[in-house]
Amino acid sequence: MLADRARHGLDRVAFLPEQESGVSGGSAAADEDIARTRAALDYAAALAQGRVDPATLHDVYTLPRPKVDLVAGLARALAANALPAWFDGLAPQDADYAALSAAYIAFSAKAAVASPTIAIPSGVIRVGMRDPRVATIVEQLVESGYTIAAPDIAAPPPPGQTAAPTLYTQALADAVKGLQTDYGIAADGVVGPDTLKVLNLGAGDRARSLAVGLERRRWLARTAPATRIDVNTASAQLRYYRDGVLVDQRKVIVGEPGRETPGLSSPIYRLVANPTWTVPKSIQNGEMANVGPDYLAEHNMVLRDGWIVQQPGPSNALGLVKFDMANDQAIYLHDTSAPGLFDRSQRHLSHGCVRVEDASGFAQMLADDAGVADAWQTAQMSGEMTFVPLPTRIPVRLLYHNVYVGDDGRVAFRTDPYGWNDPVAERLGFARAAANRAEAKAIDIGP
Repeated sequence: MLADRARHGLDRVAFLPEQESGVSGGSAAADEDIARTRAALDYAAALAQGRVDPATLHDVYTLPRPKVDLVAGLARALAANALPAWFDGLAPQDADYAALSAAYIAFSAKAAVASPTIAIPSGVIRVGMRDPRVATIVEQLVESGYTIAAPDIAAPPPPGQTAAPTLYTQALADAVKGLQTDYGIAADGVVGPDTLKVLNLGAGDRARSLAVGLERRRWLARTAPATRIDVNTASAQLRYYRDGVLVDQRKVIVGEPGRETPGLSSPIYRLVANPTWTVPKSIQNGEMANVGPDYLAEHNMVLRDGWIVQQPGPSNALGLVKFDMANDQAIYLHDTSAPGLFDRSQRHLSHGCVRVEDASGFAQMLADDAGVADAWQTAQMSGEMTFVPLPTRIPVRLLYHNVYVGDDGRVAFRTDPYGWNDPVAERLGFARAAANRAEAKAIDIGP
């Protein structure tokens, strides 16, 4: 069974320690039997629940893990002579897991025969520029599976030059756009700092990310709620499923590094029209420690019992809509008074909550689906903070997947904005690597 573990990104984990030399006879056989049983249960646990317990990595993590009686399951499988089928059924069975598994095998094979990646030096490259780094960029694009429509990138040298430098053509820029799209970078075809970081990743780096991606999916319950909202904080994207069908997706803004949006399972239980915002003490005593009456008046804020409260209105940091969620972390979805930030490719900008693109439209969709559209319209028009309970709570999962299957069915990669992959990768047997953290910083005081 262990021979198949590469399919799950677990091939670097030594589940079965080598037998100690110098032991023989019945004792050796008994010890070997015990070791094999422990290895079988250890491997089964890794498949069923993940090699790593995510609760040991984060102060806050409330996504439920699968619960499986592995000892009883192993005993039944042995009695029925059905070990292969039992092990196969422990890991996730969905198409996305299978796609990540296939990608891991492919990139691992490439990494095994690839030469060490030589970092491409910094400096911006645009279409029409000649640059000796272009040849290396071509090699990296091809190695990563990106098709270059016009392979002839060499052009006649300018007058007076004897050697033809490499030209950065539109065909190359189009291939770079594909890479940029896959990594959530603005797809402009310009080779800048963020694009160079990705180009400097080799097949081994991608295999490492895929192994972590497979592990994170093993942490999750095998059957997700049919109606739910999944927020991928690594890619800053939201997906809304209704009765098992993806019906909506949109951009979000999530916590910046240092104020990360945690991994939560927490339902939306009501919509809030025209919310007020009570400024957390951490912000009141931090960024707002020295603000005076003029600032408060300009931002429609008042002091109430020692707390700064921003009144309802379009300039409110929560915007015009709040999606109240049942958790003790003060984490929720909401609108924003700065919608221009959704145009950024790097959207790790908040203090931890999740800002939703076109939150008013999204709230209307939820209200329509929940049968409370009339109550929601009345609440919006009141101009006052008004609560509209949902008849049925909508589960929300705040996930961190920097490798996932995109809408086109291809595996998409993102950088590791929070640097959360390293501890997982090390437990899977990979060497520590420099995390590609988000570099954008919170630019306002909003949650």
